[in-house]
Amino acid sequence: MAMSPDDALHDTALAASLEGNFSSRHAEVNGVRLHYVEGGAGEPLLLLGGWPQTWWQWNKVMPALARRHRVIAVDLRGMGGSGKPAGGYDKKTMAADVHALVRHLGLSAVSIAGHDIGAMVAYAFAANHPEATTKIALLDVPHPDRTWSVFGLLPEPDQHLDSVIEAGARSYLWWFAFNQVRGLPERLLEGRSRLLVDWLFDRQAKDPASIDERSRRVYAHAYSTADAVRAGNGWYQTFTRDIDDEQTYGRVSAPVLALGGDESNYVHLRELMPSKGTDVQVAEVADCGHYIPEEQPQAVIDALTAFLGRPRHPLPVSP
Repeated sequence: MAMSPDDALHDTALAASLEGNFSSRHAEVNGVRLHYVEGGAGEPLLLLGGWPQTWWQWNKVMPALARRHRVIAVDLRGMGGSGKPAGGYDKKTMAADVHALVRHLGLSAVSIAGHDIGAMVAYAFAANHPEATTKIALLDVPHPDRTWSVFGLLPEPDQHLDSVIEAGARSYLWWFAFNQVRGLPERLLEGRSRLLVDWLFDRQAKDPASIDERSRRVYAHAYSTADAVRAGNGWYQTFTRDIDDEQTYGRVSAPVLALGGDESNYVHLRELMPSKGTDVQVAEVADCGHYIPEEQPQAVIDALTAFLGRPRHPLPVSP
């Protein structure tokens, strides 16, 4: 039987298309069904993606990373092939999902690289499960903190209404508010998610062509249903709780690498992240907007390989 166009967008086919013998799997953990794609061998490395994407956003870096690591790219609660329950979208609960998956896989400690929402979950994982955290890398986004509570509904004079990437400019994050609305985004976007996918990629990537047609179809398909839109919006609707949770966290003790696009969030991460951990490195990714793993995959491969390969700095010993 011939494969339909939609079949090519399914996780099994996508995983099989990657070099390195990757496979698509599921696990029931922490009361939710999580989908993940696994391949490679070595020290474990979890990859967590963001909105409006899936595990596929790591496809350009997974084969290279799998030469040194057991790579596990996870669809978070509410994402792609994972379950979409009514609640549990605060980053502390989502980190608990990932921790339960780590235990399910028989692992004691892992390194995690997260982008966008996945970066928030990676930080929450390190804050709440330090014994299970080797290192974390945050790509272009930090965990929500109290500074997020002052985001304005109206744009400031130096903010770009159209979110066009430009060095030094700040985007107007209108979707933070849009995704708070209950019920309406699902009705507007069901079957029309490609409009949103294209708008974001065309305006937040330095080179929009770096997110190709196949990938755009994968993401549009993943967010094509009302349930998928509702679940993805849940990640944003918990930001107030995430901010409160962050206030209870101390500085993360695991080594942290923060990568920011030079035309996205590098400057913000450079100013913020040293206060969030005891061993923090912040690096700029050149010629890059928000979607770092797809815009500059070799830079991500090189940065993660160097960061994960360096010895962990020993903690000071009290006299």
